[in-house]
Amino acid sequence: MRLAYIIHLANYSDGVLYVLALLLLVALAVMFDRFWFLRRTILAGDRLVRRVAEHESLGEGELAALMTEAGKLPEASMLATARQFLGLPDEALAGRLDETIMVLAPRIDSGLWVLDTIVTLSPLLGLFGTILGMFHAFAILATPGHAPTAITGGVADALLATAAGIFIALVGLVAFNGLSNRVRLVVLQLDTLKTMLLNRTAAPAPARGTAPGPAQGLAQGPAQGPARSLHAVAAGE
Repeated sequence: MRLAYIIHLANYSDGVLYVLALLLLVALAVMFDRFWFLRRTILAGDRLVRRVAEHESLGEGELAALMTEAGKLPEASMLATARQFLGLPDEALAGRLDETIMVLAPRIDSGLWVLDTIVTLSPLLGLFGTILGMFHAFAILATPGHAPTAITGGVADALLATAAGIFIALVGLVAFNGLSNRVRLVVLQLDTLKTMLLNRTAAPAPARGTAPGPAQGLAQGPAQGPARSLHAVAAGE
């Protein structure tokens, strides 16, 4: 297809094909950017989750080392939150980690709304270009001595805008569903890391049958004092 004919088709739709070409470039840019980011995040996040699983418990030193290993991954924010609120009870720490996941969510699916908009807009814009092309095709009827092939050729050129819009929507829809699935995997990794952090930073429960602490000894001391005094008084009497 020659360049002159492509320019003719774009002008026949009153410039709608130019807009569709721009939308295709934007969609491809979003696809490659999100695909690369999510792929790297999933692979590196999977390695980090396995590293956390190797620990029986996590203290401040282990969390600091894992944060350094995480780098700029979303999991680094989870580790930083767990380190900052290390002494909190499980329910309070779980709430803090949930807050971190909600803050990270817009960063993970950033740009997908652009792809979703292009998927919806492209067929409508292509149909609009076809309608404009139809105006040019049927305007030939007003020309005396027009050839019938001029009308059919104009209709065929006008329909190309609709075909281009549907093609862009199909490519964008497949990419959007694939990227949405990868976003779901990243969020699942964050939820898994949250559970692992809660299980490995929980304070150990006191063992059964242990000797009473100092507080218990103090609590028992005053209770024995009056009893000894009564025995002493009884012996004196």
